[in-house]
Amino acid sequence: MTLGEAEKRVNALNNLEDIMAKKNEKTIGKAIDEIISALEGLEPNARPTAVTAACSHLGIPMSTTTAVDSAQMNAGQSQTAPSGGGNAPTKVIDIKTLKEEKNPRTTAEMACLVAYYLQELAQAEEQKNTITAKDIEKYFKQAKFELPKVIKQVLLNAKSYGYFDSVGTGSYKLNAVGYNLAVHTLPRQKSES
Repeated sequence: MTLGEAEKRVNALNNLEDIMAKKNEKTIGKAIDEIISALEGLEPNARPTAVTAACSHLGIPMSTTTAVDSAQMNAGQSQTAPSGGGNAPTKVIDIKTLKEEKNPRTTAEMACLVAYYLQELAQAEEQKNTITAKDIEKYFKQAKFELPKVIKQVLLNAKSYGYFDSVGTGSYKLNAVGYNLAVHTLPRQKSES
């Protein structure tokens, strides 16, 4: 092989590598196509939850109700909350609406809903990532959920059930178990206890 032939082969290999690299480059269009393809495999009412969870994981700020409303419009669904169990709320106006939709049976379940509401569904100026006994009292009252005798005990009990992590004196953060309870488990079916 001559030097000229070797150079031609090297150039051909470099061109092939460039073509392969461009083929594997992620473009916005390809990313959107992959997202749509992944979401099409889910039930329409589960898609907003998947989008919200992915955005949360990636640190992308978004309004949950706006994303859900858009997803519903694209799926041709109405804009009212479903009555079936195990679904993320489709449109929540306030904590009372969420409580009525999810029907919590215990103060720990209601505490999870309060934390979820404050993290994901509340107005921007009201949103926060941790809750305290003051939040429990305020939002239990707003939701017309019966107040316990010892309000401070609600978050301690919910933490002991594995729904919250302590993040400082009297402050708690909803963890994955609590989030899944609020979003996927509630409302419980009549046969569940």
